[in-house]
Amino acid sequence: MKNEENIVVGISIGDLNGIGGEIILKTFEDNRVLEFCTPVVFASAKTMSFLKNHFKSKINFHNLNNFGQLAHGKVNVFNCWNEPVKIEFGKEDQKIGEFAIKSLRAATNALKKGEINALVTAPINKSNIQSKDFKFPGHTDFLAQELDGESLMFMITETLRVGLFTDHVPVKDIVNHVTEELIVKKVNTIYESLKKDFRISKPKIAVLGINPHTGDNGVIGKEDDEVLRPTLKKLKENGKLVFGPYAADSFFGSSNYTNFDAIIATYHDQGLIPFKTLSFGQGVNYTAGLSKVRTSPDHGTAYEIAGKGQADAGSFKEALYAAIQIYKNRFDYEQLTANALKKKQQ
Repeated sequence: MKNEENIVVGISIGDLNGIGGEIILKTFEDNRVLEFCTPVVFASAKTMSFLKNHFKSKINFHNLNNFGQLAHGKVNVFNCWNEPVKIEFGKEDQKIGEFAIKSLRAATNALKKGEINALVTAPINKSNIQSKDFKFPGHTDFLAQELDGESLMFMITETLRVGLFTDHVPVKDIVNHVTEELIVKKVNTIYESLKKDFRISKPKIAVLGINPHTGDNGVIGKEDDEVLRPTLKKLKENGKLVFGPYAADSFFGSSNYTNFDAIIATYHDQGLIPFKTLSFGQGVNYTAGLSKVRTSPDHGTAYEIAGKGQADAGSFKEALYAAIQIYKNRFDYEQLTANALKKKQQ
């Protein structure tokens, strides 16, 4: 479905015992959102009716069993299951994890078929989704298998973008993962995403060091000097505006990050702690490098407040808006590229 004017956004329901249902309802209670997209929540009519009644929502859902029944200007619910779901807010439940994966698989299948244009995923519990049929640390790894491309966790706001060389990797294993091949692959993925998804023609990318103080000339580690610096030098020689490595401890506090279109951190906490500190819950987790657009809020299931009506939908709304904008940017980029190729062949 390549229609820039009528973007269909699929939404996987996530962990039903968490805050996913609440933030979805809060997002679409504002009818103006339906002017920007046609949402499809992958769950069931009974499940969404329970959530609607619990949170006293006024949304009128349009139920569908196939995409021939899709209604624009409505909040659609695609029925992924018929059986009743026992929702107990705040409880970790293996059965609830199974429903989260049913929703994710159905939404991903629709994305692959082109029945939806982009996907926004509500938070899951990485523990209760594990089974003999689903052995992934989270959304990103699953989608990397299902969709073409090189996936990369890219945390974004309007003014800050942070990518990672490694994401869900134990700290003790990080240096073994950061190879020249990985660095080149991740830099290229972010570079292409900045051009295609964010319409930045000449991206400037900063890279944070592997060790404290980027190794202090080998005193605190040799990886920065032996692996990172030589690889960044080759990338610069190939025309990419890649700078670093920078000492991570002072990079954000000095506001140096404002001089770049994106920052690449070596590992999860090195990038996500400053990102989440600066974004104040308005950040978005974007999976860059895939053939399709997927975003999610930058928080988890928040069991401690689930079901209480206290959840802030800000990050989920930003994830929805980001998915719409990135899809539009990609659409425009592909059109421009196709037109340029056509002119060249004439």
